[in-house]
Amino acid sequence: MDVFLQQLVDGLMWGALYGAFALSIVLVYRASGIVNFAQGEMAMFSAFFAWQFHAWGAPLYLAVLGAMAVAFVGGAATERVLIRPLASSPNHMPLVIITLGLMLVLNSAAGWIWGVQSKEFPAIVSGPVLTLGPVAVSQQSLVIVAAVVVVAALLFVLFQRTKVGLAMRAAADNPDSAQLIGVPVGRMLMIGWGLAATIGALAASLAAPQLFLQPNMLVASLIYSFAAAVLGGLDSPVGALVGGLCVGVAENLAGTYISWIGHDFKQAVALALILGVLLLKPEGLFGARKVARV
Repeated sequence: MDVFLQQLVDGLMWGALYGAFALSIVLVYRASGIVNFAQGEMAMFSAFFAWQFHAWGAPLYLAVLGAMAVAFVGGAATERVLIRPLASSPNHMPLVIITLGLMLVLNSAAGWIWGVQSKEFPAIVSGPVLTLGPVAVSQQSLVIVAAVVVVAALLFVLFQRTKVGLAMRAAADNPDSAQLIGVPVGRMLMIGWGLAATIGALAASLAAPQLFLQPNMLVASLIYSFAAAVLGGLDSPVGALVGGLCVGVAENLAGTYISWIGHDFKQAVALALILGVLLLKPEGLFGARKVARV
């Protein structure tokens, strides 16, 4: 039971990170109707900015905030320059290819600028591990969970209580009708991409101390995050967070208790979840079922 509780807590911590990345994927999907395969590389690139700002002498929290600001501008610019010119096309395949190309460019650019060797990224909070009964929890893990909760609360307030948030929802749900009532659809979609990149930058900066900063650090995490987004529903922010927690716990427990999976084959759990959800409930646990007239 002690081992089970420890793996459960560790799974929830990683699940919170997967949920944050999945949330950024969902925001882009709601804004543009595509899955941004460059989401992980955009987050990784922003984490390098945080490391660089800190190396130049900025306090860590200011370095992370600066990286989030850079990520917002980068995400908004990506939507404006790369996505919007082809957004009206009925075929989304060119947009998907663009995100794949952006993923390769950012991965190569990070290695070219900062090198491919792992860099140590300082933890937001350092201190002794906290012991809660049989469970050991690092202070960094508590910061990760708290940050994800705060981000979720801020997004809820944004989308439910502010004019900008309501305009973003209208632009994502029905852009033609939103434009008729005066909503600047292009600007709202650009803000959506910026917010998604900002959340990814925060999640990457929180994950970097555990993963060590290098260009490929988020490859596995992005697979789990896609699984979380599919599990919860690609159009549901709440589903992204719940899906992240479910994926984090499932892959941690499977790696511990299923001997042939172990630590090295845990990605198979994410793949199994994706296949299972797509076969049994394609819209996800919290996704809206779409009805088309024929």
